[in-house]
Amino acid sequence: MELDDRKWTILKAIIQTYLETGEPVGSRTISKMPELNLSSATIRNEMSDLEEMGLIIQPHTSSGRIPSDKGYRLYVDRLMEEKDAEVSQMKQVMISRQDKMELLLKQIVRYLAVNTNYATMITSPQYHRTKLKFMQLSIVDEEQILATVVAEGNVVKNRIIHLEHGLNRDQVLQLNILLNSRLNGLTIEQINLSTISRLKQEAGIQSELISQVLDAVADAISQEEDVEVYTSGATNIFKYPELSSDTDKASGLIHAFEEKHPLLSLMDNESGEHAIKVSIGSELQNENMRDCSVVTASYDLGDGMYGRIGIVGPKRMDYDKVVGILKDLTGQLDEVYRSGDPDKYNE
Repeated sequence: MELDDRKWTILKAIIQTYLETGEPVGSRTISKMPELNLSSATIRNEMSDLEEMGLIIQPHTSSGRIPSDKGYRLYVDRLMEEKDAEVSQMKQVMISRQDKMELLLKQIVRYLAVNTNYATMITSPQYHRTKLKFMQLSIVDEEQILATVVAEGNVVKNRIIHLEHGLNRDQVLQLNILLNSRLNGLTIEQINLSTISRLKQEAGIQSELISQVLDAVADAISQEEDVEVYTSGATNIFKYPELSSDTDKASGLIHAFEEKHPLLSLMDNESGEHAIKVSIGSELQNENMRDCSVVTASYDLGDGMYGRIGIVGPKRMDYDKVVGILKDLTGQLDEVYRSGDPDKYNE
């Protein structure tokens, strides 16, 4: 059904107000909404048209209007279309961001290696996904349903759920409304046993499906990202006799520098945002790096994105220079990323 923008805005306002209050909605209530900027008379005329179209009804004489089943259907169908488009757009934005970010991080790690003469590393940003933003269930076939979960940081996760009993469109619609109205904006800690029990009770015979959907929600909110690590300047290690004179020692050091998980362990930094952490020799708890020092810092790009930077050198490294470069870099990285100017750190 096609509605002009004004009728759609008024219908949406009626439905949203009714969902909040449970009371019939009058033209005077709608006219007070600043985003509409319409007179009560204009709203009454539009409401009359919406009533003729069967989208709203007047339950009692002289009372306001409430949505009809037809009105609910139009509202939810459009809502799902908008959310589908929003999810698609978010995916494209994230792909674009990741491409730009990968280029920028590779340039930064090369810049650090050239300007310090040490081995350098940087992680891709991870996303704080503490809250659920939106979710949608979609029928795949009679035996499967797709759960799409969008968490804070615009992270999208999909999960196929197998059904013992098929669902029709109306049942999926009701579950989507139930899940979004009860879970949106909650953290994983807030989705507690009481919340789950209430959801299952409201879902009735679909309570088992709710359990599987909640598993998908937990996965989207709390699953750790597959973090990429970019490195540069590994051969700089051979510039320092204490690290290169012993062939076996040098080989072990290079090997350690090529392994992802040890590198992530080296860059653990719990000292706080942008704090500089210096680990020396035995403090690294890595036999291959007992003659090294590692200086790390955290960078924060905003919008829930953070990552880590590390510089590896001999214990006699120029700490003053390294700390100064990292402080300057972490202070500028957010600005560089937002400006879209990755060439700033070209060699």
